[in-house]
Amino acid sequence: MSFFEVLRFAVRGIGANKLRSGLTMLGILIGVAAVILLVAVGNGSARQVADRIEALGTRTLTVQGAGSGDVLTPPVAQALHDPVLAPDVASVSPVVSAQATLTYEGTDHAVQQFVGSYPSYFGASNSPVGTGTAFTDDDVTQGRRVVVIGRTVADELFPGVEPVGKEITVNGALFTVVGVLDQKSSASGFLDANDLAIAPLTAVQQTLTGYGAFNSIVVEASSSEKVTDAQSQVTTILSQRVQVPANSTTQPYRIQNASQLLETQSQTADTFTTLLGAVAGISLLVGGIGITNIMLVTVTERTREIGIRKALGAPRRVILTQFLAEATMLSLLGGGLGVAAALVGSHFTIVGVRPVIVPSSIALALCVSVAIGLFFGSVPANRAARLRPIDALRYE
Repeated sequence: MSFFEVLRFAVRGIGANKLRSGLTMLGILIGVAAVILLVAVGNGSARQVADRIEALGTRTLTVQGAGSGDVLTPPVAQALHDPVLAPDVASVSPVVSAQATLTYEGTDHAVQQFVGSYPSYFGASNSPVGTGTAFTDDDVTQGRRVVVIGRTVADELFPGVEPVGKEITVNGALFTVVGVLDQKSSASGFLDANDLAIAPLTAVQQTLTGYGAFNSIVVEASSSEKVTDAQSQVTTILSQRVQVPANSTTQPYRIQNASQLLETQSQTADTFTTLLGAVAGISLLVGGIGITNIMLVTVTERTREIGIRKALGAPRRVILTQFLAEATMLSLLGGGLGVAAALVGSHFTIVGVRPVIVPSSIALALCVSVAIGLFFGSVPANRAARLRPIDALRYE
C-alpha cells in the first residue's frame, strides 16, 4: 500500500466519526496551545524585567547603606571619584530622594521619587532628557530650584501644555521645570519608571531631605567591560573609608551590580519558563491518553473491517501503519490548530504580561504532539494488527 493510500484510509477513518475525532484533536489543541502560550508568558515576563534592568543602565553600580547610621557621606562620595584609586569609574552621583506632592495651578500629583543628584545622574541612570535641558553643575553649586520631570508627571500636571518654563510647587517650595525626560518602559510589578522628578542635590536637601547622609550613590563605570573592575575599586575604597562596627559581622553597605542582576534574572527566568513549559506539557500527555482511548474504541468498532482486509491478504504491517497514521494525523491536526490558537492568544495580555512567542517552543510542541500520536497510538494499532482474520470476521 502506497503512502497516499495510507493517508486516504486515515482521513476516511477520522471522518467516520467527526465528533469523536474533534474531541480528540481538542485535547491535543489545548495541550499544544498551553505549552506555547505559557512559555511565551514566561519569556514575555523575563523580557519586561530585563528591559527595566537595562533601563537602569548596565554600566552602573548602586551603593546603598545596609544599616542605620551615616554611611554614605559626602567625603565617601568624593573618595569614590579618585582617578588614581578608581581609574575605571567614569562618574559618581550621590542621590537623596523623598516622596513629594507637586502642584501646578491647583492640580496635585504625588510622586514616589523626587530625586536630588548631580547632572551625571542622567547618564548613569540612563535617563536622557527629551525636551528642554538637564540642570548643570552650576545649578547644584548655587542650589537653584530647577527640576526635570518624567513623562507621567508631565501628563498629569500639564495635559496639552508645554511644561518647560512653568513653575510648580514641591511640598510648598517653588521649582521651575527645565526639562522632561524621555519615555521609559516599565515592567509589570514595578513602580512607574516615568513617575519621578530629578532636581539638583542641594536644592532637594534644602527643601525636602535635609543635609544628612545620602540614600545611595550611583557609580558609572567607564565601559560595560570595566564594570567588574570598577566594583572592585569601589569596594576597596569603601572598605578603607567606612568603618565596620566591632560587634558587626556584615558590611554597613551593599553594592548592586546591574549587569550581575541582569544575568541572575536571566537564569531565573529560564528556569521559570522551563517549569511553565513542563507543567503545560502534562496536558499534552492527557491528550495522548485520550488518543489511546479513542483509537481503542475505533479498533473495536472496525473489527470486522480489519478481518475482511486481512482475509483479502492485507499484511499486519499495513493494518499497523493505517492505525498509526490515523493517530498521528489526529495529533498533527490538533497540534496545528493549537499553534494557530497560541499565535492568536499571543496578541492579548495575559496576567499583565504580553506573551513573546519562542519559535523553538512551536517546533517542540508540534514534534511532541506527533510523538504522542505515534506512542499512544501504537497500543491500539498493535491490537488491530494482531487480530486473527477468523476472530475479526466473527466479531459482532
